[in-house]
Amino acid sequence: MPIVLKYLITFIIGMVPIIELRGAIPIGVGMGLSYFEAFICSFLGNIIPIYFIVKFIRPLFDFFGRWKPFKVIIDWATNKATKKIEENERLQTYTALALFLFVAIPIPGTGAWVGSLIANFLNLPPKKAIPPIVAGVLTAGIIVLAVTAATYGGIQYIFSH
Repeated sequence: MPIVLKYLITFIIGMVPIIELRGAIPIGVGMGLSYFEAFICSFLGNIIPIYFIVKFIRPLFDFFGRWKPFKVIIDWATNKATKKIEENERLQTYTALALFLFVAIPIPGTGAWVGSLIANFLNLPPKKAIPPIVAGVLTAGIIVLAVTAATYGGIQYIFSH
């Protein structure tokens, strides 16, 4: 497989919700990319959607909210998030830190996509939302990279001895 195709696949997997760079890094390494190449492709793929989600998800909610099935889901999620945020003063005070920590924990459902949606529910402008999300993606990427390196190194060690 050509190297450019490996880069592109890793990049695109990094953009996919829930999988994000948590899945893209090990897949990229598994396809033969270096750890650094897999990390960079995954990271770039994962951060590209952030701005668009933070900036434009509300108009999409408004558009789809015109149809009852979507409106019920959107209203439920928006009301639940808004209520939790309004009830918790600490969350309001430490929003950037909370957003960073949420995105930095590399488990499914805590990545850049959901972090960007949370930022939108919090009505954070992109200037305040994007830096902690990108920092969280970077941190999660470093953690996933370390686990991937340890896993692949361990497997190689077992098979070589």
